[in-house]
Amino acid sequence: MEKLINIKLRVWRQKDAKSKGAFETYKLDNISTDTSFLEMLDILNEQLISERKEPIAFDHDCREGICGMCSLYINGRPHGPDDDVTTCQLHMRKFKDGETITVEPWRSRAFPVIKDLMVNRNAYDQIIQAGGYVSVNTGGVPDANAIPIGKPIADEAMDAASCIGCGACAAACKNGSAMLFVAAKVSQLALLPQGKVETAARAKAMVAKMDELGFGNCTNTGACEAECPKNISISHIARLNREFLVAKLKD
Repeated sequence: MEKLINIKLRVWRQKDAKSKGAFETYKLDNISTDTSFLEMLDILNEQLISERKEPIAFDHDCREGICGMCSLYINGRPHGPDDDVTTCQLHMRKFKDGETITVEPWRSRAFPVIKDLMVNRNAYDQIIQAGGYVSVNTGGVPDANAIPIGKPIADEAMDAASCIGCGACAAACKNGSAMLFVAAKVSQLALLPQGKVETAARAKAMVAKMDELGFGNCTNTGACEAECPKNISISHIARLNREFLVAKLKD
């Protein structure tokens, strides 16, 4: 049932990557509990604009839990207090009347702040460019059933492919590790025949790029899996480690 609540927001404001940031507090009254978190930020920005103040910069696109852009740290958790959702799928019913909500950008060395709540997640794109693809000859479209793949394997590959690259795993990790992201992208290809040809080169290239970009090491705390909005399993990290070790042994 819809209710109206009054809240306070402690929002991280930062002019640009080089400027020093700080929290600013805002008050919002009569917010519907059916409002999504991003819609609530829209309301706040409308209020700030009407007061001739600078609106808060934050990332968003699909608002359907698909694009992974809504990367916000809310009350100490990536994507907020709900489980298995992105920030755009989080609703204000998860908060109490009179509550103070702290909103921050991702805190990871590899994701520098651009402005306010926006961070540069280009590091993930660079990891994909390093090896997250398959090389195939273009031409006629092959029959979808030309290469039989068992359902359990296909399902596991699809589960890995559900990663949206939002960065919650690195933001949740005390070491700022991107292992869950890299493992998911390696798994979705390594499990399928089309991806096996480049398995060794892919694992080495993506891990090397991850290290180069300043992500930390994995110490298996499981925080990445706990905060992943798509329930990516850390079992994929074990597969990545195996693929990487085999590739190195072959060298």
